[in-house]
Amino acid sequence: MTTRFSAPSVPVQESFGSRVGLWLQGFACELNRAGYAAMTARRHIRAAQHFMHWTDRRGIATATLNESFVEKFGQYLHRCRCPHCGRSLIRIKTNGARLFLSYLHDVGVVSATLSKTPTPEPLLVTTFHQWMRQQRGTCSATLHSYTFPIRELLRHIGDDPCRFDAQKLRQFVLKSCRQSGWAAAKKCTTAVRMFLRFLIAEGRCPAALAAAIPRVAQWRLSSLPRYLQSEDIERIIASCDRATAVGRRDRAILLLLARLALRAGDIAMLDLKDIDWEQAWIHVSGKGRRHTRLPLTQEVGDALVAYLQDGRPQIGIDKLFIRSFAPYRALGSRCTVSAIVARAMRRASVTCPTRGAAHLLRHSQASSMLRQGRSLQEIAEVLRHRSIQTTEIYAKVDVTSLETITQPWPEVELC
Repeated sequence: MTTRFSAPSVPVQESFGSRVGLWLQGFACELNRAGYAAMTARRHIRAAQHFMHWTDRRGIATATLNESFVEKFGQYLHRCRCPHCGRSLIRIKTNGARLFLSYLHDVGVVSATLSKTPTPEPLLVTTFHQWMRQQRGTCSATLHSYTFPIRELLRHIGDDPCRFDAQKLRQFVLKSCRQSGWAAAKKCTTAVRMFLRFLIAEGRCPAALAAAIPRVAQWRLSSLPRYLQSEDIERIIASCDRATAVGRRDRAILLLLARLALRAGDIAMLDLKDIDWEQAWIHVSGKGRRHTRLPLTQEVGDALVAYLQDGRPQIGIDKLFIRSFAPYRALGSRCTVSAIVARAMRRASVTCPTRGAAHLLRHSQASSMLRQGRSLQEIAEVLRHRSIQTTEIYAKVDVTSLETITQPWPEVELC
């Protein structure tokens, strides 16, 4: 497979010797493994060759390469007169050089970071992350969401906890909450409150500050769960083209969401080993990293088999669901899963009544079970709720049961 990707446009192997030639061969193998089409891979290899030719003419040592040199190479391409270097190919060649540099970093030839230098985290934030992992077992995704409001807090009131006071903290929280919605405001207050608990535990600020952060007003069960009708769910699932690899993958994802009421994050975290084909179970690591297993129905199992046999790229990645286009890698996050559901809704001409398209299918399954006469306890088991109180909100959409206890208004005469 490597041979079909070798189509040098500049004689770099002869110019640089066997070492660069081996790097280019390894790069070709990596592109092949990642699933790039032959034409695309050839373009990236030509770009890598051109990049190495450019660095050699300027006496740049390979070990010192970093992202800044890729940017300079892109600037050079605007005035380059080499064959096959038109202006329309500048972006392609720059991307190819960046991919090659990433490969050199992975094999240890280049040690510098490839992305632009990130803003270093304040020491307090780094220590807070370590404390939360050790003391509370908090996952990285939660800590990442806490980072933004804590950064803003330190920027507004300083990074010396000894100077924190209740007035400054409240002013910051109130200002942040005015500029955001209810969910973001709640996340902000939670992050700041946890940060203060860390500082108090470390003896860096007075213990009384823990009560300085106001809670966001929230009335339990005040909202209604949004859901779709069963016929809309079936139209969304039927919108997937089973003749294509993308369609088979998307259909399997939609069935897992609509039939088993999985969360989008559950889908992104599924591994190949989580499917127990002999016993017909699917193992899920849900919220709070709690492990459970759910029955693998015939419909969902058939969709997964169709995807695995004729849809999933043959690549050494443990994750169940993989990108359908090169470079092949696991689906990034729950946002990617939700985007897949949103696209299916648009294909089916179904309007999404709320944000979080993937979670809407979960709500729809719970509402459907309720209409079929299932108890809240059964629904809680399917949704994997820790407490039945979390499931009680679905009682508000059980119109059939509510009609049996509805009383007429006293001032209305019965016909």
